[in-house]
Amino acid sequence: MTLHESIKGELKEALKAKDAVRLRTVRGLLTAFMNELVATKRTPQDMLTDDEVLTVIKRSAKQRKESITQYEAAGRTDLSEPEKEELAILEAYLPKLMSQEEIKPIVEAKKAELGVEDKSKMGVLVGAVMKELAGKADGADVKAVVEASF
Repeated sequence: MTLHESIKGELKEALKAKDAVRLRTVRGLLTAFMNELVATKRTPQDMLTDDEVLTVIKRSAKQRKESITQYEAAGRTDLSEPEKEELAILEAYLPKLMSQEEIKPIVEAKKAELGVEDKSKMGVLVGAVMKELAGKADGADVKAVVEASF
């Protein structure tokens, strides 16, 4: 069973459980999946691959994080709370990302391998580390670890 199919099944479970937050989140995801299918010129009956599903979920999670930040900056906790609930549900579908402590040895190894010694080559180092850790680490965390290594 693909991730797309399992999320479709979660819609039924959320309906039966009358879980409004999960239902709203899963419906939003399924709509995003449909939009992705349309954008890639496929029929709605097609299924996204697991990688495509994860990309869509990451995009949705990123949107929620940005919304939470903006709502809290504006002092609108009434709007940020539902976003936080949806973000928690979305993060349950995503694989666990590496922590900064786990990223640090990889950054040091790449730094030595590429011979990067100053900040002028920082972009090259970040790119190399991100290529190695594709999908396993957040770009902001990688950038923070690379900046701290100089």
